Amino acid sequence: MTASAPPEADTVPGVAPDLVIDDVDVFIDGRGEHTLLMVHGWPDTPALWDATVAELAPHFRCVRFHLPGFDLVKGVRPASLDELSTLMRRIADAVSPEQPVTLVLHDWGCAFGYEFAARHRERVARVVGVDIGDHNSRDYLGGLNLREKLMIAGYQLWLAVAWKLGPHLPGLANRMTRWMARTIGCRNDPQLIGWEMNYPYAMGWFKAYGGLHGMAPVRKLMGESLPGLFIYGRRKPFMFHSDAWVRHLGRQPGCAARGLEAGHWLMKQKPAEFNDLVKSWLLGEPADQPRPKA
Repeated sequence: MTASAPPEADTVPGVAPDLVIDDVDVFIDGRGEHTLLMVHGWPDTPALWDATVAELAPHFRCVRFHLPGFDLVKGVRPASLDELSTLMRRIADAVSPEQPVTLVLHDWGCAFGYEFAARHRERVARVVGVDIGDHNSRDYLGGLNLREKLMIAGYQLWLAVAWKLGPHLPGLANRMTRWMARTIGCRNDPQLIGWEMNYPYAMGWFKAYGGLHGMAPVRKLMGESLPGLFIYGRRKPFMFHSDAWVRHLGRQPGCAARGLEAGHWLMKQKPAEFNDLVKSWLLGEPADQPRPKA
């Protein structure tokens, strides 16, 4: 994560959902022939992608949804890996029944989206992963130094404990969650951040809801048979990918990895660069062309 702040706060989409699937609101923008399934992470909402959707909607159908439990209006709703993969499959089948979708993922959206792609390869055409890479590879885990491991454990265990406290001391759990979000650089409206969003950390540290054991290796996911673009921020105290994985993507046909001078929320901190890069890659245009001057 990063200590630098995105310039704007997220808000939930203000329009009524286009679909409701398993009590999850689904929002659809754009009229392109190909569908992008965009998945946010912690502690965000579908509005994380607002500027990206504005850029991509002339070319693609952009589909967004709240991760279960992240729509605070609907209350506590933790979900297991199986349930999350099933939900994504149902959404993909509803919005693009005839063609596979392109996944556009960030943070926990990456972890859950990569797992969905591994389980339902026939429903995924391409993947754009943002800032979370081969999080479960030996290269990544073995490459972290002690300081980095302690920093990661510190913020994640804090949030996992806040999840445990939530049902009993919701006020304290919310203060813990919002303080950590602010500390690591998130500038979303605190009222849109709640302890209910923390269950992925409880899955990771306390094995809640089946845990994260047995997730497919991300290292083997993107390659010749599944094109992928990985974009990451360089300005962070630690990374969520290995250098080996970046080199791997650079050698694979149809894949690419690009670093931006930003923190964890690249689409907020460097919106023009981020959106140009994603659009160019999705449209098959050269991704390294300089941005035209006004």
